Amino acid sequence: MDIRAFLAVVDMRSFHKAARSLNLSQPALSRRIQKLEASIGAPILERTTRNVALTAVGTELLPLMRRMIEEFDSSLFAVRELGPQRTGQVTIACLPTAAFYFLPTVIKRFNDEFPHIRIRILDLPANEGVQAVARGEVEFGINLMGASDPDLSFDTLLDDPFVLACRRDHALAAYDNIHWPQLVNHRLITVYRSSGNRVLLDSALAKANIKLNWFYEVTHLSTSLGLVEAGLGISVLPRLATPQAEHPILVTRAIVDPIISRPIGIVRRRGATLSPSAEHFLEMLTDIWRT
Repeated sequence: MDIRAFLAVVDMRSFHKAARSLNLSQPALSRRIQKLEASIGAPILERTTRNVALTAVGTELLPLMRRMIEEFDSSLFAVRELGPQRTGQVTIACLPTAAFYFLPTVIKRFNDEFPHIRIRILDLPANEGVQAVARGEVEFGINLMGASDPDLSFDTLLDDPFVLACRRDHALAAYDNIHWPQLVNHRLITVYRSSGNRVLLDSALAKANIKLNWFYEVTHLSTSLGLVEAGLGISVLPRLATPQAEHPILVTRAIVDPIISRPIGIVRRRGATLSPSAEHFLEMLTDIWRT
């Protein structure tokens, strides 16, 4: 297979070693690479007398080709397997908050029904997760949709509202609902401005003509909760990112007028076919999430 030949050359960084591992002559291996490059329409390897390196196109295609081989190998065994003995692998990208608080429930039920199918999760920020889907590194993503991409489809599962997280002894904890102007005179903690959550929140606040003064800026939502717990400020973050059970120190409060939420759903490449294992996983995930 031409793709296996390409991966062998990349992994061994040598046509000679790759040819030997594949039990091919070097001219035969070179013909396979040339055939693959012809079908792609661009060079994927740069060859010198001492070294082999990926071109820009090769670098972009490498993760997709690795996943294609993984799924192909799994499918060879899965074709003859039925029911709980089916084997395979599902590779998805998922928002860290959803991966931590929701995905384990789905995985447990899926493993009970298909114990031999492996799950590979890339817990990535929103922007990186969308890119992983677009590049074909994963079969689908659980994400909030950023900029519109005509090559991707987005099926909303739920709206996750932004809420206030503060200490139980904070003055705002006395309210059942918080209005945005009440936050102005407090030290606010948020995620970095280029993150999907921050872009969505800033855009919604701007439309509502609300301006907040962020004091702390962090990379991860979990870090913001640590700062809140230490009494350094209060945080505005999605409800899924807050403790789901009663917390001894922290409380969450709804923020209203307006309620701002982020849509979370399934991101897929248009026209792409999922593996049978991924189809089963997605069907179960959707069913559980919407009940």
